[in-house]
Amino acid sequence: MGWKLSAEAGAAEPQRADRRWRGNQPAGSPVVSEEQFNLLSTLDLRQETHSPRVFKSFLSLLFQVLSVFISLLGDVLVSVYREVCSIRFLLTAVSLLSLFLTALWWGLLYLVPPLETTLCKSPACSKYHERVRTQGQQLQQLQAELDKLHKEVSGVRTANSERVAKLVFQRLNEDFVRKPDYALSSVGASIDLEKTSRDYEDANSAYFWNRFSFWNYARPPTVILEPDVFPGNCWAFEGDQGQVVIRLPGHVQLTDITLQHPPPSVAHSGGANSAPRDFQVYGLQVDDETEVFLGKFTFDVEKSEIQTFHLQNDPPTAFPKVKIQILSNWGHPHFTCLYRVRAHGMRSLEAGNSATGGPN
Repeated sequence: MGWKLSAEAGAAEPQRADRRWRGNQPAGSPVVSEEQFNLLSTLDLRQETHSPRVFKSFLSLLFQVLSVFISLLGDVLVSVYREVCSIRFLLTAVSLLSLFLTALWWGLLYLVPPLETTLCKSPACSKYHERVRTQGQQLQQLQAELDKLHKEVSGVRTANSERVAKLVFQRLNEDFVRKPDYALSSVGASIDLEKTSRDYEDANSAYFWNRFSFWNYARPPTVILEPDVFPGNCWAFEGDQGQVVIRLPGHVQLTDITLQHPPPSVAHSGGANSAPRDFQVYGLQVDDETEVFLGKFTFDVEKSEIQTFHLQNDPPTAFPKVKIQILSNWGHPHFTCLYRVRAHGMRSLEAGNSATGGPN
């Protein structure tokens, strides 16, 4: 009953408002019907009721967002708390494990020595330790002896090295033959060019060899009277047969002849095939016509680079000249190289036999 009265009152209220509105209209204004007025009233009511609904929906949405945010924040806080709790547990476990290991280590340190002492009280262990100690002392003695022996060997090696070096320098500074050489230009020996073979001349290679003086075949025969013996510093004659006559610095009773040729290991051509092989030695009298045979020999390139040959001068005779006749070489087809030649013996002191001749 109350609801009905309220409804009637609500319905009568617009009618009264309509009458008031109509009473207030000025004269001559357009007339509004009752249906139009009711429609306008309904539109006004709808506009008034729309704003509260929007506000309510906004509040509900805001509450939902806040609830979701609070829920996420709670989850994050719970996760952080769990992580912190797990790290604390891990640190606690590590600390306890460290304490346990430390205690175990110290226990082993205090327990092991007594165990060793207890075990080593047996006779077998004592013998073992005694044997180990004895062997250790023996090893130390051996080491000391080895050190002493090493020092002695080093001293001997050093002494031998110095001795060998001195011998080498001594041999380099002295004549290997250790006999007087009368076929030396510095004491007055010279070459008799008239009785000596001609020099080897190769027109096709002359220009080439002149450029390389270390192997120059155009050296004169006087080079065999010089002490400088090195590869290329030789007198070369054509073919494998020739001769050279050396004018001695007086009358000499010849006893030996020495030939010198560099070994194949230092030859630039890779061998010593140009070295003389078979040769004969003659002593020339004063008339230059009479020749006395003193021997036939072979120079072996496989042996020493300096080879001395004993002459057959019996009875001893003094000669002013000596002739070296080469009969063959070691295989070179074009020329034979003759390096240093030495004539050994005893110089005659008879009057009239001391005349010398200068270089020719």
